[in-house]
This record gives sequence, C-alpha cells and structure tokens, in this order.
Amino acid sequence: MTLTAVPHVLPPLPYPYDALEPTIDELTMRIHHDRHHAGYVEGLNAALDGSEWADRGLEDLLADLALMPEDKRVAVRTNGGGHANHSVFWEIMAPNAGSDPTGPLRDAIDATFESVRGLKREVSAAGNGRVGSGWAWLVYDGAGLAVTSTANEDSPLMSGQLPLLGVDVWEHAFYLRHQNRRSDYLEAWWWAVDWGRVAQRYATARAEGQDGKRFELGQEGRP
Repeated sequence: MTLTAVPHVLPPLPYPYDALEPTIDELTMRIHHDRHHAGYVEGLNAALDGSEWADRGLEDLLADLALMPEDKRVAVRTNGGGHANHSVFWEIMAPNAGSDPTGPLRDAIDATFESVRGLKREVSAAGNGRVGSGWAWLVYDGAGLAVTSTANEDSPLMSGQLPLLGVDVWEHAFYLRHQNRRSDYLEAWWWAVDWGRVAQRYATARAEGQDGKRFELGQEGRP
C-alpha cells in the first residue's frame, strides 16, 4: 500500500495487534494505531478538504510545507507528519524479528557507525535525548546514513532526509508497558525491528536518489 491515496487513508497493520508481544503490548498497539494514527489521518484530510492541496501526495505535501498558506501549514505539518512517521514505524517492525542486518545495509552501518551496536547506541541516545515528545531516526540523506531526532510529529522528509527506520518516543508508544522508562522501551524495541524491511527501504532510497526519483514512503511490495 502506498501513501499517495486521496483522501489519505490509514494503512492497516501488517501483523496482528498482539504480534509484537512482549516488546509492545496488544492494547498499546490498538490505541496507538486505531486512535492516534487514525486521528492524524482524519486531521490531515480535514485540513486539506476543498483546498488546492487536496490531491497532493503525502511526500509532496511535507516537502512543500513552506509554500502552503499558514492556516494549512501547521495542521499539515502535525497531521501529515504523524501519518508519515507512523506508517514507517509500523512497516519496519515485525514479529520474530531482531536479527542483525546483512548485505549492503550492514556494510553501510559498519562504515558509518562502526557496528550495529554503534548504530543502536546512537539511535537510542537520540531517542533518550529528545526532550518531550518526538522520534529518533536512521535516515538516508543523499550521501549516506545518519542518525537524527525530530520533535513532535516532524518528519525527516521536511528537511530532505529519507527515513529508513524510526522509533516513536511519545509516551503513548510505551507507557502501558514501561511507564516513564523510555530507556527500557528503547532497549526492548530493537527486538521488533525488521531489518529486512529497513534494507529494502535503504536500497530504494539509494536507487531513487541516484536517478532523481522521489522516495516511496509506503508499504508497497511488502511481503
């Protein structure tokens, strides 16, 4: 499924609500996907309804925020960013995941961060260091891999970075299981990461960066 549908739609979870237990509990998944993410999709469609921006794909909307009138910009930044961020989040997790990456992605990780452990340490530090709500990311910036953090529902796409892996550090993502222990959540979360999906996103980002195409946000081609 892609994220170019107009009106924008909530992508279904690619696994059952309880599939990521014990890393993420079923109730958290239901609330997070069916209420929080659904709310962003609803808010995005409401903000765009009847406007000249209503037929634009999500990636284009986020890339062109500066061109929007101010009364649309804040709502699209929040709701469009929330929709984009959560869609990546669901996509790069899977049950029975957690094995180390391989192939070109592993080579790039080792070259940039020295090891998978080094990457995890930087992403976790970015997540733990985010004051308030937000996200920690592994991105492709056109030249290589980088770790970054964004506030609230800001997307890396807003600054031209292509998200490969993202972890939600809003408390609603982990509070039922971990309460306010964000560091415990981040440590446990790596066991849910589907490195095969991250590798596919990396390959797509590199290929589309080389031939000038837009990066595809959605889950098209997911097995």
